Amino acid sequence: MLLYIHIPFCDSKCSYCAFNSYVDKFHLKKDYMKALEVQLSQEIKRFNVNKKDIESIFIGGGTPSTISPKLYAPLFKILKPFLKSDAEITSEANPNSATYEWLSGMFELGVNRISFGVQSFNENKLKLLNRSHNSQQAKDSILNAHKIGFKNISLDLIYATFGDTKELLNNDLIQAFKLPINHLSAYALTIEEGTTFESKPQMSKEKIKLTSWLFKSISNNGFEQYEISNFGSYKSEHNLGYWHYKDYIGLGSGAVGKLKNERFYPTSNIDNYILNPNTIDSELLSEDEIKMEKIFLGLRSCVGIKKEILDKKELKRAGLLVVEKKLYFKNDTFYNYDFLLADEIALFIS
Repeated sequence: MLLYIHIPFCDSKCSYCAFNSYVDKFHLKKDYMKALEVQLSQEIKRFNVNKKDIESIFIGGGTPSTISPKLYAPLFKILKPFLKSDAEITSEANPNSATYEWLSGMFELGVNRISFGVQSFNENKLKLLNRSHNSQQAKDSILNAHKIGFKNISLDLIYATFGDTKELLNNDLIQAFKLPINHLSAYALTIEEGTTFESKPQMSKEKIKLTSWLFKSISNNGFEQYEISNFGSYKSEHNLGYWHYKDYIGLGSGAVGKLKNERFYPTSNIDNYILNPNTIDSELLSEDEIKMEKIFLGLRSCVGIKKEILDKKELKRAGLLVVEKKLYFKNDTFYNYDFLLADEIALFIS
């Protein structure tokens, strides 16, 4: 079982961000963290969580590094009996707020993996994206995490941005691979409703040839692509858990949870969440919806699609793709050669 914890506070709102986050609600931090404790107690019962059941935690946002380790401590105390001894515990962090003291405090709590929202080492691009850090802060925070003792360190890069060139992206990779990381996430800039970039669709400029070059360059540095946006000499257990369709608790305002064929949605309104963190909407997933999700997730990642979930027509189409060398078949599972074609292949099979 997985656990996701959503922290909706941010120092600044990035131009592309559509996540549930706030730059003007810092006064609610303590109340919000207490509300997380209340919801967690309910979810432990709902999911029938037993000792050592939770295999990974991911603290995302928003910006988790805007919250003091002292405010996380009560949550970790509640969680301790339910964590596997080797549980992967990841926190996202922004370079400007992930101070040496913050990183040390999280490490002492048991966080053993850090994912830094770097996005680029190019100062002009960082300003374009409205990031609140600079290139040097990104490098310093990663080096500090390594010095403190974090063995698993990841960073995010954004591509397909207006102004991107092979030279710019190559320099980002050069800077990234000089640092002590073992995982890298590369995300294409997408224009979402409600963001600053919504009125500027020209800011997203993906060129498939350039994307293919970028992915190959990352892989050539020894970071295997194991999902359309994720590469590493280390593969995140939490990420893999989602793609294997494991159950997960979604803790916090705007988070999402899943238990068998039911999905849970805590309110995305932070004020209402704090007032009643146990008011949660839910929806039942049909067998067809679950199968479709497994197909899409499997083709976007190294997980693949189990033969047993496909009907005769779908098996025939998948078989055609094997003949055409778009997929390969091994151990009763269909695997995708090219994750960039994942959605098109999923639509063809289904």
